[in-house]
Amino acid sequence: MTDLHWLTAAELGGAYAKRKLSPVEVVTALLDRIAKLEPRLNAFIKLDREAALAAAREAEREIRGGRARGPLHGVPVGIKDIIDVAGQATTCHSKIFLKNIARADAEVVSRLRAAGAILFGKLSLHEFAIGGPSFDLPFPPARNPWNPDHHPGGSSSGSGTALAAGFLPVALGTDTGGSIRNPAGNCGVVGLKPTYGLVSRRGVFPLAFTLDHIGPMTRAVRDAALVLDALAGHDAADPGSAAVAHGNFGADLERGVRGLRVGFVRHFHESDVPAHPEVTAALDEAAKLLKREGATVRDIRLPSLQELGGVSRIFMQAESWTVHAKWLRERPGDYAETSRRKLMCGAFLSAGDYVHAQQRRLQLTDAVNAALRDVDVLLCANSLDPACRIDDDAELARTYPRQARSPFNLTGHPALALMCGLSKSGLPISAQIVGHMHDEVTVLRAGAAYERATDWHTRRPPKL
Repeated sequence: MTDLHWLTAAELGGAYAKRKLSPVEVVTALLDRIAKLEPRLNAFIKLDREAALAAAREAEREIRGGRARGPLHGVPVGIKDIIDVAGQATTCHSKIFLKNIARADAEVVSRLRAAGAILFGKLSLHEFAIGGPSFDLPFPPARNPWNPDHHPGGSSSGSGTALAAGFLPVALGTDTGGSIRNPAGNCGVVGLKPTYGLVSRRGVFPLAFTLDHIGPMTRAVRDAALVLDALAGHDAADPGSAAVAHGNFGADLERGVRGLRVGFVRHFHESDVPAHPEVTAALDEAAKLLKREGATVRDIRLPSLQELGGVSRIFMQAESWTVHAKWLRERPGDYAETSRRKLMCGAFLSAGDYVHAQQRRLQLTDAVNAALRDVDVLLCANSLDPACRIDDDAELARTYPRQARSPFNLTGHPALALMCGLSKSGLPISAQIVGHMHDEVTVLRAGAAYERATDWHTRRPPKL
């Protein structure tokens, strides 16, 4: 089999089962590709070559012995370096945590190991999942494989880069204001923010306690379902974990969208915060395609993007300040300038600001739930602009807040990002599919149907 680096997790599992490929063969090929391209892209903070090869040899023995643990057995995975891996530093891409050695695996890492996945190492991010891209840190920022002069999105930047570059078929990201879906969109891959509380956050360094989510990033919707099957489940040690039953998240991937009711949140990108014309055109075409595939598509209104985003920012600022106040007072110079500026905002909020935001949050969440009573999923924008240059501070500051992701961190609804176009400059454009609480099955159903009806998921960065 050629082009091993573009195979999905599901394709790898099928090839292993038929003895057409071995985990050692795949890991060796990916390590060779990483060695060739990583110096241009900076996806990794630490690549653990020897551990990956040792795990591949063990996975190969188990598969040959008829002891495969499931569809992720022998599948390479990258871990965002805000997630603990026992015995390794969890640096959060910061000087502050250079010597922060994890004593135990995060719950999500334990679950991946139990599923037989092969850990490749720790992936780059924006400092503490908030400050970046920054050039004043111990590690360089990840770059966009579609054009290395451009921003890959954040904060799970290394995860998006590694997937789009063909380094890995699966990566873990975290999402507090869109940090899975932003790099998924900028890098043209799939990113799923699950329902709040579905995936344990134990062993993951917090940014904002009531907004933080953990989820899969992949190159295919089916893979996102497979990874979520491994990750999801109640964890009594995470106070935000939801004690809900869940089953096979990929159960409806082949159903298509015929009869599905889609609410198009057009006002987010047309009137609330007008999007780049190429983004608007791509979203219109996505809505038309879902209709052609048999879905009922109609415009729907949610609270304004400005208000949803504004309330979300209160929680982000207040809660992140609570996490970082001690270090900001004692070691302010060890933060990147971008991180320090963002984190300091929370010092100026009052208890009243936080309480009023909490009251409004409940009302806004109720409003989104009410809108969803008449539809099965929502379709809306992801980023409102294609990725800008990574070294253009003014354009980064202008475009970064122009997004429709943070509303669903505020409300907790599941949201899937997937590629829906290419800009004239050759950079990915992305849409979101948002669903009812704990209805990832339908979100993934709609995403898989869209994926089958288009070829965007097969597009690759041109010079890789």
